[in-house]
Amino acid sequence: MLELRDVNTHYGLSHVLQGVSLSVEPGEVVLLCGRNGVGKTTTIKTIAGWVKPSAGVVQFNGASLNEMESDRICRLGIGLVPEDRRVFPGLTVEENLQLGVLQCPRRSRAESRQILSQVYDQFPRLRERRLQMGTSLSGGEQQMLAIARVLVGAPKLLLIDEPTEGLAPIIVEEIFAIIERLKSEGMPILLVEQNVHRALTVATRFYALERGQVVLQGNAKSTDDREALNKVIAV
Repeated sequence: MLELRDVNTHYGLSHVLQGVSLSVEPGEVVLLCGRNGVGKTTTIKTIAGWVKPSAGVVQFNGASLNEMESDRICRLGIGLVPEDRRVFPGLTVEENLQLGVLQCPRRSRAESRQILSQVYDQFPRLRERRLQMGTSLSGGEQQMLAIARVLVGAPKLLLIDEPTEGLAPIIVEEIFAIIERLKSEGMPILLVEQNVHRALTVATRFYALERGQVVLQGNAKSTDDREALNKVIAV
């Protein structure tokens, strides 16, 4: 479904991604992990078109994304939940969600209302706060809003970048429960997450990055592969 082959990405003279290859198949949750500054977020941004690869191939359902603008990539069905959540100031919860509806411009008003209602069913706390300013929500609620805003656009693949960073443990469990539910519904997800041990409980496979390169990949349910990952991330 998603494939990166030998992808290189630069920020000016800084060579961040150095030949990254990975894939996400339908229905998978794939964990992308590694220490800070190894290229995880840059990988996500390269897929989403926020930065352009300088070499290699990024493909989604057989279509090359290399030269596509980010808005077109979004309309192809790749939904990005960014690390900083990007809740729009001055807008209510519902107005933030309605911006997500714009990802599907051909959808009728009735269809949009139905999707919005379904998302509220999945996130009842957001329904309770739908007239509240988005930026006045707690950190965990803002993360839920960021995920919900992408879901109203009916994505075919989710990119989720550090969804539990800075959240209290009880809220972390709520976020992982959302990811587990999406997985059960068949939503493919590429997940960047520092809480590796918890993320492995929902992931199908994993890739570990080090200095812009994939240094290990494996089955999230394999004891041997998990032990090998522990050695890599503990270095």
